[in-house]
Amino acid sequence: MHPGLVLAVLLILTLAGYSLGRRRAEESARKSDRRLLARAPYHGLYVALWCGIPAVVLLLLWTACQSQIADWLMAAAVEGQASTLPEGQLSQLRQELGLAILSGQEPADVGPEVAAALTSYRSFAGLTNAALGVFILCLGIAGLVYARRHIDPGLRARDLVERFAFWLMFGASVVAILTTIGIVLSLLFESLRFFAKVPLTDFLLGIHWSPQTALRADQVGASGSFGAIPLFVGTGLITLIAMLTAVPIGLFSAIYLSEYAGPKMRGWVKPALEILAGVPTVVYGFFAALTVAPLLRGWGEAVGLDVASESALAAGLVMGLMIIPFVSSLSDDVMTSVPQSLRDGAYALGATKAETIGQVVFPAALPGIVGAVLLAVSRAIGETMIVVMAAGLAANLTANPLEAVTTVTVQIVTLLVGDQEFDSAKTLSAFALGLTLFVITLGLNFVALHVVQKYREKYD
Repeated sequence: MHPGLVLAVLLILTLAGYSLGRRRAEESARKSDRRLLARAPYHGLYVALWCGIPAVVLLLLWTACQSQIADWLMAAAVEGQASTLPEGQLSQLRQELGLAILSGQEPADVGPEVAAALTSYRSFAGLTNAALGVFILCLGIAGLVYARRHIDPGLRARDLVERFAFWLMFGASVVAILTTIGIVLSLLFESLRFFAKVPLTDFLLGIHWSPQTALRADQVGASGSFGAIPLFVGTGLITLIAMLTAVPIGLFSAIYLSEYAGPKMRGWVKPALEILAGVPTVVYGFFAALTVAPLLRGWGEAVGLDVASESALAAGLVMGLMIIPFVSSLSDDVMTSVPQSLRDGAYALGATKAETIGQVVFPAALPGIVGAVLLAVSRAIGETMIVVMAAGLAANLTANPLEAVTTVTVQIVTLLVGDQEFDSAKTLSAFALGLTLFVITLGLNFVALHVVQKYREKYD
């Protein structure tokens, strides 16, 4: 039975359980002439949770283990049909059978063993899925019947429902924390393996980045050069250009929207700015590579400057345009939330509108503005597609925005594309770059938190 069909039937059962539980609570209160300790909707939710949650948990467990169970069924089908074949041929048959299952079509050029094994596998899998679907639906019905029988005016259904909500939120928090810990530990473990091959000082202080393996032993990069300084400089250069573009435009547009624009103008301008946030980054990359970069190169040639076809300036400018909505929208929301009483007090003291904005509204909104700028910086540091298409892959150690550079994220993607050996320093260097980027972002968060706390104490 298809999981989508099972979920649809479970949803219907859950809605029916809610209706039956609510009706049962009202009827029991009316017959026994007793007051419900919880409102009838909570009784309905109690029955709905008993109907849906156990069945959904079982379905999720089955979905998580389905690939392992399918592998076991596939291996059993192959060995049952071709038990006399050597192990090497059995492995090949398993691979052919797996490809046939993934394609979902009847194979035309396979041997009789694979065809017979495929028939057996589909028979086993179909029977197992059907049995599981029936069992899940029976479990949902059993939960509905069990919970409905316990409906009573004295049942504290609200406490039970709220306890479930508490544990659900607690579980979500634990999953988020464990995910973060898992990411950090995976980065740290693989980075330690990299630093066992390459010294930390060479990675952090080296000025040559050439992770590829050389063809001859006498070449400079025979064992790879893993100096990450060019990557950090390229990342910082493009991020700086992007922020110099996004922060002034974003802040000025936020000030206009929150302090000067009328309701009608605000209703048009703010959605138009936020549309920029929904444009895919590959579109920005095409715009940078096909429009901005040739335009900058033409302007450079007109004034006698040598501008590369792929430059940090082109990538930074387009990235800044992409980041404007993050700065503008968040800063506008923060400045709009500043109490009107602060503005009225400044006007009462004779301050002009510009003075009120600069000396009252902007300082009061500074914590939120710092958060918006930090979000924009993190977005710029993590951008990949625009840099690939507009700035190139060359790890050049330069502060000239007219030359081609690359960033940390681009190199991580480049190092992990294709078939890689995770015992080589080349592949492991991607995790070292990721760990370094994580530490830098964490440091930015600490700085922003310090600024926010300082000014919140002043304006609370």
